Amino acid sequence: MLHAPTPSPLLETIAAIRPADAEAAAEARAHQDRLTKPRGSLGVLEEVAVRLAGAAAVSPAPIPEPAALAIFAADHGVHARGVSPWPQEVTAQMVANFLAGGAVANAFAAQAGVPVTVVDVGVASDLPAAPGLVSRKVARGTADLSRGPAMTREQAVAALEAGIEVARDLIGNGARCLITGDMGIANTTASAALISAYTGRDPEHTTGRGTGVDDRTYAHKIRVVREALAVNGLAGQGADGSREGAAESAEARRERALRVLAAVGGLEHAAIAGFILAGAAARVPVLLDGVISGAAALAAAALAPAVVDHCVAGHRSVEPGHAQALSHLGLRPLVDLELRLGEGTGGLLAHPILCAAARVMHEVATFDAAGVTEKRG
Repeated sequence: MLHAPTPSPLLETIAAIRPADAEAAAEARAHQDRLTKPRGSLGVLEEVAVRLAGAAAVSPAPIPEPAALAIFAADHGVHARGVSPWPQEVTAQMVANFLAGGAVANAFAAQAGVPVTVVDVGVASDLPAAPGLVSRKVARGTADLSRGPAMTREQAVAALEAGIEVARDLIGNGARCLITGDMGIANTTASAALISAYTGRDPEHTTGRGTGVDDRTYAHKIRVVREALAVNGLAGQGADGSREGAAESAEARRERALRVLAAVGGLEHAAIAGFILAGAAARVPVLLDGVISGAAALAAAALAPAVVDHCVAGHRSVEPGHAQALSHLGLRPLVDLELRLGEGTGGLLAHPILCAAARVMHEVATFDAAGVTEKRG
């Protein structure tokens, strides 16, 4: 007897993603208007609560706690082009710092009461086993994206599925909000290339100074991003990695999006994209961090457009590409504190705001229930 082939975790996850539920969103909006406060007085928080309800397909949406932060770590071959002043071994050293509790992300996570999981998806060196470290190494870093594809298709899929697996494990252990984190020296170069490829924006508008480079290195970094797009045949591409105006099937668009990710992305970008996809498939909100997460979210959205309905932008990084990514995704950041650190720090700071938006829907009385007279007219 023949059996149908088992779908891959990636295709299975994509197939499970549904757009926001319009009825639940409408119910949430109506409920907001009945609460004991002037209509619209909570500003953006009201829209966040509606967004959460639509994503969860129930109103009011569950309060998105407990949360879990996953920091995906990987190295980049493009580092050899001199795009970062930091040596590559800092990636592994920072992983050790996360595990020892000494990074900014650890301090912010402790403040928010969020556990930290560190995932080795592509660190160039071998890392010793340690509590809190999950080994899902696909390769010892990527190839140099400015000379050709950073990853093979198979590596990109393996990293996507590593992120899916991590998200499923965290959700299975009770997480009701996923926060994205990253670590990888030179990963802002790959992020700029991804954002340019997925949005069609010129590298001059997507490339930032990363961990801090001088004017000469910054100009060189922009040139390297241009070279990466050109050598991989991605210059002039548009939304979702497809040529403007091209009529493609969903499968063809997914393949093209995957090609972009493999060509100029990092292993951590692919893993974060899978992490986002799995959260969306489970209707668990995903709180995005900075520019690396923004680039990964573009990849996830190119693979499954409805994934955006399940994402919330925690903050806006000062990296110019992050604003481009958020604009393309249609996401408004909860905070703007001029951060440019990564690690999940912006998402961690925003998590209490996300919870507050949801808690209002559960705990604030309606005018009828409180016996408060509504405004006339």
